[in-house]
Amino acid sequence: MSWWFNFEVIRNIIFDWSGTLVDDLPAVLKASNFVLTQAGKAEMSLEQFRAEFSLPFTKFYDRHTPHIPMPQLEDWFHTSFRQAQASVCELPHAREFLEFCRAKKLRTFLLSTVHADHFKVQCDVIGFDIFLEKHYTDVWDKQKKIHEILRENYLKPDETLFIGDMEHDIETARHGGVHSCAVLTGYNTLEQLRAAKPDLIVEHLGELHRALEQNDLHLKPVAENFEDSHPPLATVGGLIFNSKNEVLMIRTHKWSNKWGIPGGKIKWGETSEAALRREILEETGLKISGIQFVLVQDCIHSKEFYRDAHFVLLNYTCRAAAKNPQVKLNDEGREFRWVKLADAKKLKLNKPTKILIQVVVAQKSKLYKFAK
Repeated sequence: MSWWFNFEVIRNIIFDWSGTLVDDLPAVLKASNFVLTQAGKAEMSLEQFRAEFSLPFTKFYDRHTPHIPMPQLEDWFHTSFRQAQASVCELPHAREFLEFCRAKKLRTFLLSTVHADHFKVQCDVIGFDIFLEKHYTDVWDKQKKIHEILRENYLKPDETLFIGDMEHDIETARHGGVHSCAVLTGYNTLEQLRAAKPDLIVEHLGELHRALEQNDLHLKPVAENFEDSHPPLATVGGLIFNSKNEVLMIRTHKWSNKWGIPGGKIKWGETSEAALRREILEETGLKISGIQFVLVQDCIHSKEFYRDAHFVLLNYTCRAAAKNPQVKLNDEGREFRWVKLADAKKLKLNKPTKILIQVVVAQKSKLYKFAK
């Protein structure tokens, strides 16, 4: 079956700031919790905040602090954020993507709710402002601004792409008649972004960089036979045990923020065990031993994964080589936990991991009965 797309060449890109180019989520969460406690409300966990926060942010305040005047809420937020924004840093792949835009002579703009003072402080450190032709900050409702930006800068909507991490960004793109790309590096979950129906969802700007480069600055291929160009991918994944017989669980945004195991694609000419060692080292910083094959799984059109894919999953168990393993997640992982196998079953697991753990538990039960 052939898929045909009529996307024009992308010549202009409008960026969101927070969660798209920079990671300010820890600072925003801290400042938002300060606002909530000042208003007599309970603090939110990161997971709660990501599920609740929305733009325009006045809607968030209207739901949680309707009894407090907006100027007071803003004063509390900015007072706390100024103290926390030293933690704001550039997101992986953002600088390379901005350099790619410059090399391709794409016009680049910023449309963001970020306070102008905070933007200046962050740019003094990160320096992304030099890549942007014009920045529009302090924009509470982006939909009210998008047409002005297009008109003021003579941007053709069909040649313009808006990149953001929230539903409001996608809705803004649609309102402006421009193309939209959602990134999984920020505030909204995969489920929320899918509901907004962007033209494209990518894990990070590095993936969008590759797509635009491969497709000659089209957002998607002009013509493509999907099945022929997307053969099944052979992957490996490892359930890692430590010396306490706990297993390592990792939460990732590309699996709907569910818990799973480290792993990835097998490279050309690489054995599956070599791929397993490499992927685990890249994603966790751990060296492993005692590799044992458990099962192979088909994972086809999974709704949990951020894009349509067909994986052949080779699943293993293994052990962390160090007695006291120190996990260092790369940019794919949001958080990790060492937990007992029984407790791992209670986590919100992606389906392939749930199946793997069920099989491992059953195998251990059989071995125990046999030993008796």
